[in-house]
Amino acid sequence: MSGQAGSLRVLFLCTHNSARSQMAEGLLRSLAGSEVDVQSAGTVATSVRPEATQVMREIGIDIRGHTSKSLGAFVSQRFDYVITVCDEANESCPFFPNARVRLHWSVEDPSKAEGPVDGRLHAFRAARDELRGRIEDELLTALGSR
Repeated sequence: MSGQAGSLRVLFLCTHNSARSQMAEGLLRSLAGSEVDVQSAGTVATSVRPEATQVMREIGIDIRGHTSKSLGAFVSQRFDYVITVCDEANESCPFFPNARVRLHWSVEDPSKAEGPVDGRLHAFRAARDELRGRIEDELLTALGSR
């Protein structure tokens, strides 16, 4: 599973590949288009959270076809950027052997939100919006300067 020859490759990592990394993958794919081959994975694969799918759909990005993937499938692949979006994944994977640049973004886990659905969705929206801001302000800026 390698991207187009010469395209930039980005991997977002999280613990369960169920929310933050999935949203980041969808956001970057939407914002960068075919310029970037973007993937996401978790230290443990689970399933994509329906709240993540819902809040992404609210901004016109469909991640219904996304599946949770394990990090093992990507370890031997080359990536220009590997970005952990949770502290646990950052601690589990302090080094990624084939990454040109390794970044860590500590984004609060919306999956830990409890209570009524409105409160949980608020947590997912906050994570989505933080990821979008970091992708636009940091990653796309860096990619544009290449």
